[in-house]
Amino acid sequence: MFDEQWTIQAVSDWGNWQLEPYLQDETERQAQIDYLLTGMLDWNYSQLANNLNTILEDDLRVRFMVAVDAIKGGQPVQYALGHAAFYGREFTVDQRVLIPRQETEELVDWVLRDYAKTDQLALLDIGTGSGAIAVTLAAEKPNWKVTASDISADALAVAQANAKQYAPQVSFLESDLFENIPGQYDVIISNPPYIAENERSQMDDSVLSYEPQQALFADDDGLAIYAAIAPELLAHLKPQGVAYFEIGYQQGSALTELFSRLPETTVTLQQDMSGHDRMLKVARKG
Repeated sequence: MFDEQWTIQAVSDWGNWQLEPYLQDETERQAQIDYLLTGMLDWNYSQLANNLNTILEDDLRVRFMVAVDAIKGGQPVQYALGHAAFYGREFTVDQRVLIPRQETEELVDWVLRDYAKTDQLALLDIGTGSGAIAVTLAAEKPNWKVTASDISADALAVAQANAKQYAPQVSFLESDLFENIPGQYDVIISNPPYIAENERSQMDDSVLSYEPQQALFADDDGLAIYAAIAPELLAHLKPQGVAYFEIGYQQGSALTELFSRLPETTVTLQQDMSGHDRMLKVARKG
């Protein structure tokens, strides 16, 4: 296609030059370029560093240039690439779903630690989005019976594509919270919308412009979805069942109080690696 062949280093330099007017921070700029290249090549960062003089194939060079143009337009690098890393796997993402975050990996890790020796259980993921939580848990624990739900049919399509790649045994339901959810589960997990409307001014423009608003914001200072889940939670948890939630860093006290009102439950608040309130566990005693 091209008369001139470009090495990976040359392509990286071109991307740096193109993005410089849009990303002033050189470290962040190079990080996004390296993320694109490792993602397209399916390499780790050491492989990238050791192969900078390798000629990049024309089709990958075109794909890289298109992705750089998308980033120049404000698109998050994960959408430009078409996938995002989560718990050691690459999940397909686009504007139908949120980009999985590192904090959510910590939520998944909490469940896996608590149930490390449990071979059989039924788990429900409410508001699955890309499927990152449900698919990861099912891939890590293939004998678990995992069901994933979402109000968005578009999000479920993305989640099903990810499940097909990593954990095809996951079941999917289109549901507004518990509306179409039958039966009870040993574990319920959810990373619902929890950002308050008054936090918009603090958020990155790329998030506001590209990520689905329905999956970001909730009424009542971000607490509305938890308040809707709480009254029906015990009806869908088996005796001794446990629910896990990702929460906003300012919501720990309010949500601990909310879920502590449920009878015969124990509520545990957990911080993330940065020391912020980020996760909540609601354990049913009986």
